[in-house]
Amino acid sequence: MSSTPVSPPAVADAFARIPTPVRRNMQHVRERIFAIAAANPQIGALTETLKWGEPSYLPARPRIGTTVRLGYSSKRPEQWGVFVSCQTTLIDSYRGLFADELRFDGNRGILFGVDDNIPQDTLDACIEMALTYHLSKRLRQREAG
Repeated sequence: MSSTPVSPPAVADAFARIPTPVRRNMQHVRERIFAIAAANPQIGALTETLKWGEPSYLPARPRIGTTVRLGYSSKRPEQWGVFVSCQTTLIDSYRGLFADELRFDGNRGILFGVDDNIPQDTLDACIEMALTYHLSKRLRQREAG
């Protein structure tokens, strides 16, 4: 039995508007987001909502992590992405760790082609870093100070 909850109606509607091949990839990543949160007690429950009309995931408790957003645009139908706040240092961190495995969209996200093989362990690490961003940031500040 899956531990992935049913999407709220507005999120389900947003997924329904995405072409099937992209939607399958994005729903797989959605399942991974919930699995990662379930496996890490520091993250806790997630809030699933829409940000900019796109499925987005954030720890329900404040100051734990930053939003992970799954994005698709019909203007670029051959690709989709996993996005984080451009106000974080996450994309720089991802670049430093995974530059050979991932393609990036500025300081906003990770891009995938519709038919790309997703490097699951790498993407899981990126998702966990986002969902624990504020916890990790506080830990780094304590270690530095």
